Amino acid sequence: QVQLVESGGGLVQAGGSLRLSCTASGRTFSSYVMGWFRQAPGKEREFVGAISRSGGRTNSADSVKGRFTISRDNAKNTFYLQMNSLKPEDTAVYYCAARRDFLVALIPSLYDYWGQGTQVTVSS
Repeated sequence: QVQLVESGGGLVQAGGSLRLSCTASGRTFSSYVMGWFRQAPGKEREFVGAISRSGGRTNSADSVKGRFTISRDNAKNTFYLQMNSLKPEDTAVYYCAARRDFLVALIPSLYDYWGQGTQVTVSS
């Protein structure tokens, strides 16, 4: 079992940057595909990006391509989301998730473990 804890959320002005971190417990972090999702009030949880177990492959939603970067450090059991050029529409609770599989997935139900979420608010 994996426990995930996100950090790094906060309030930022449009055009600014934030880096989210997701730290995992356990010694098998490198066995999991990791994903970032977000959920705005009144909306469904949506895919932001994901990374393969080795970190060699990433997928990102079209809405964040060119602005957000996903990475991981398996030695530190940590997964990152660097967010640049933030927009008010990026405002949401951001969740990290872990999937016990080698395939990167875009659907929330395919992930096995979730963090508690961290709020990101972008003011205009």
